[in-house]
Order: sequence, then C-alpha cells, then structure tokens
Amino acid sequence: MINTFYEKLAKLVVNYSIKVKEGDRIFVAGPTLAKDFILAIYAEILKAGGHSLLLSTIEGTQELFFKYASEKQLVYVDNIQKIVFKEFDGMIQILGDYNPYKHASVDPKKMAKMQSAPGRFEIMSIMNERYSKGEFNWVIAPYPCQSLAQEAKMGLFSYFDFVEKALLLDKEDPVSEWTKIDQEQEKIVNYLNETEKIHVIGEDTDLTLSVKGRKWINCSGQNNLPDGEVFTGPVEDSVNGHIRFTFPGIYSGQEIENIYLEFKDGKVIKATAEKGEELLQEILKIQNADILGEFAIGTNYGIQNFTKNMLFDEKMGGTMHCALGLGPEESGSKNKSAIHWDILKDMKLPGSKVIADGKVIYEEGQWKI
Repeated sequence: MINTFYEKLAKLVVNYSIKVKEGDRIFVAGPTLAKDFILAIYAEILKAGGHSLLLSTIEGTQELFFKYASEKQLVYVDNIQKIVFKEFDGMIQILGDYNPYKHASVDPKKMAKMQSAPGRFEIMSIMNERYSKGEFNWVIAPYPCQSLAQEAKMGLFSYFDFVEKALLLDKEDPVSEWTKIDQEQEKIVNYLNETEKIHVIGEDTDLTLSVKGRKWINCSGQNNLPDGEVFTGPVEDSVNGHIRFTFPGIYSGQEIENIYLEFKDGKVIKATAEKGEELLQEILKIQNADILGEFAIGTNYGIQNFTKNMLFDEKMGGTMHCALGLGPEESGSKNKSAIHWDILKDMKLPGSKVIADGKVIYEEGQWKI
C-alpha cells in the first residue's frame, strides 16, 4: 500500500511538474532509503502511460568512491549517462540522504576535479540545451527523511509538516494552488522582462548587473518542488561590486560560511569565507564558476526556516540568491560550466533593497511592484 503523502506528491511530480505523456521515457534517480516515494512515482508514471528507468544509489557508495577512486575514475563519465540525457524525455531526481556530512572529510581538490570533468560538463550542456528547446523535462523533489530533519533542527514529524506546507500538499488541490502561484508570478516576470539594470543594496552589499535582453523565468513547480522564485541569467560581463551572503553556502554537504565575493566586469576577483575558504577557492577554479550564472528572488513565504537544503532555502520568501557557474539557457544566459551553485542572502534586514532601472521594486523582503 502506497502512503497517501507520497501518492499525493508523486501525482504532483508526474502530472503537473513534468507532465508525463503516453510513451515518454523517464529516468528516476534517488537513494534506496526513498523506496516508498520511488514506488509511488513508478505507479504514477505507469498510469500516465510512460516508461521508467530507475536508478537507486546505495548508502556508502559515494564515500567509497572518494576514498578509492583514481584520477581517471574521478573524471570518468559512462556513455550510458550521456545516452539517457540525449534520448529520454524527462528526469525525476529525488532528494534525500542518510548522512548529509558524508563528504565532510573529502579533499576539496578531489571533489572539484570530479565536478569539473569534461563528461559532466557535456551532460549539463545537453540537458540545458534540450530543456530550453522543450525536448526534456526535469524535476527535483524531496524525500522527507531523518537526516534532513536533523539538518533543519526539527523532529521527523515536524519536518513532514514543514515539507507538506512548503509543497502545498496540505491543500485540497495542490495543482490548482501551484497554478495560481504561476499566474501571480507571471505578472512579476512580465514587469522584470522590461528592465535593463539591477542594483542590489544590503548588508555589506552593493552589486550591479545588467539583465538587458535576458528573460526572467517564473518558477512555480515545474522543475523544483517546493518552488517559488523568479530568476534570470545576468549579462556575463556586467556584474560589478560586492556581496556578502548571509547564509552558509552548501556544496556537496559541506558548509562554507560568511561568503564574500567581489566582481569586476563579470568575474570574481576576490573571494573569502569565514569557514571552508579552501573549498570556495577550489570551486572557483572550475571552468566559468567565477561568473554569475543566475540572479534570483525567493517568493515562497511558506518557507521561513533555513534548513541547509537549497531545494527549500532558495525559495524562502524575503531572500535572494545568486548561482555561480552554469547559467539557465532559457533565460538567454551564455555561461557554460559543470556546476550551478546557489548561495543565499537574507533581504529582510533593514536597508536591503533591489532597484530596477532606478526604481525600488523590492525592499526588506517585500515586493513593491
């Protein structure tokens, strides 16, 4: 018997987010601990007439990989993975973990080398290009588990309630609720699509960037669950100034705290962190990871707790985030990279604002348009 929570979430994922049609080939990836959710997704794909390729990762395999992998093995990407992204119609990635600190002792150089492998860069490019053409759909959805609840400093039952509300699964018709959000946010992106220059002011922050000719994207449950953000890819050489990120940057389970970045003509020229600076410097060595690929504002005011899980945190109402590396092709971004790393800033603090073409459009965590 499939748990009603997972059944409701699986219906949202399959029928709303990626809209599986008869004959679609869908790749489903997730940890073995998420078995109940995987079964619910499998059932909904079958009901929709689709075909599934299931891949479940076993606890401990990633730890063993970083312990024993040679340099050749670190950068190896099997051709089968490329075939999946070239030929399949969609992907469902389930986010859950038995131990979010499994990479805590991994050498940052090893992690960066694995992440920057040419094969992974190729996969990201294929996925991004096919998605922008409407040939490939993808979504990331959470599996509420003990380790993520602990990271969020909640009990498991409280965490389930938190996830349920963030996903709007507590509503009678979640699809209808996300459709309403889609319509409301469309008004915001339509306004932003007419702007050219963004100026961010906040704590230890004075950052400018051009969005001229770039498209703003309305995120309302298509690629992430939960969702709630509007974003674009800044003009690559336009970012200037400095920014301090309020919340820790989470990279493969490792925390990088109090990140400060300075930009000149689009590139990071100075980067410091109170904790994890060595890893930060290694990340910036990855091809084009020193360029801002995304600028975004979170719109989900149902999420107010920082959980160390960017799937939730970047959507938090009253925050903004930037991503280093890969820019979303659908926005017009031209930045290619093997990584897309989101870092979060609290914009509810006094004096925080976003100015578009000289007009304050967002102040202390609230929209002014």
